[in-house]
Amino acid sequence: MGKKTVIVGASPNQSRYAFLAANMLREYDHNIVPIGIKQGEVAGEEILDIRKKPAIKDVDTITLYIGPRHQPEWYEYLLSLKPKRIIFNPGTENDEFERLAESRGIEAMQACTLVLLRSLQF
Repeated sequence: MGKKTVIVGASPNQSRYAFLAANMLREYDHNIVPIGIKQGEVAGEEILDIRKKPAIKDVDTITLYIGPRHQPEWYEYLLSLKPKRIIFNPGTENDEFERLAESRGIEAMQACTLVLLRSLQF
């Protein structure tokens, strides 16, 4: 399996980018852990309730699909997962969170997960 990727803001709604990303990550053989407030499943994985702050080990990447307005309450939880990097997808850019991540040695990238996968830069 490829890089373990936590999808924040996962959704069973097929029209959401988080849904497309989950399926494409799977297609490219990455291990996914979808978390969010929506219940259901995506790409064959149950969406874990972010409000329960599930323990997730060996996280390579966190890819964000929640806007900056909803991020602050999850800063500490997400940083505690100790990812190597956090991808801020279009619409999720957040200078404060990016600085916090970088101050802890976590790479903060403003990028699109779908484009990174398709261009083999993931």
